[in-house]
Amino acid sequence: MTLTNQQIEQLYTFTRQHFVEHYDVQTELVDHLANDIEQILEDKSTLTFEQARDISFKKFGIFGFMDVVEEKQKQLNKKYYKIILSFVKDWFRLPNLIATITLFFFFYTLLTSNLSSMYFMGIWILYIVYLSIKLYQLKKEVKIRKKKSGKLWLLEDFIFKQGAANTALVPIYIFQLFINIEGIANFEWYVTIPIALISSIIIIVGYISLIVLPQKAEKLLEKHYPEYKLV
Repeated sequence: MTLTNQQIEQLYTFTRQHFVEHYDVQTELVDHLANDIEQILEDKSTLTFEQARDISFKKFGIFGFMDVVEEKQKQLNKKYYKIILSFVKDWFRLPNLIATITLFFFFYTLLTSNLSSMYFMGIWILYIVYLSIKLYQLKKEVKIRKKKSGKLWLLEDFIFKQGAANTALVPIYIFQLFINIEGIANFEWYVTIPIALISSIIIIVGYISLIVLPQKAEKLLEKHYPEYKLV
């Protein structure tokens, strides 16, 4: 027995009712449920579609779809950081390598100046304000994209949420660094170099997470989800 389009749509609704919000995960579960329900109905033709659906659902255990969703999130977590790493690597190639080196020497020079703490903190405050504005714009974009398509994809959601999370870590890092930065002009090179390097990396990762990746979100989604082009 082959399920009708209406029954397939009912399965999508069923997954949403059981707290599966991402369309790609819903699709994977619906495919699994549909195949299993068809087999159940072939073996027991007296059952209704709803009865066969409930039998199939019980096979997921007491936690329902939760384990499947968590496993998909773990898989995507690895995929996301591979994507991040690939973009970070690009910053250590020409022409971005020049910008990276310039950024490092800028921080190193700043940290060895007499006014290091004032300028250092001022730059980070401006950077945090800039990221906050971009984060606000990003949230609006997410709402528009979701309203337009009516669907939310796990990778898309992950890109935007991780961008926000990476942004939130910047003020924490700056606060921890700033409380120890007074008198940094007297620090040796083996102290200022790591701080300049870490500062540069934080700038790069923050920029990639919150600006570069969201801008490339659509292409990344089309690459990882061929069906995204059809939505």
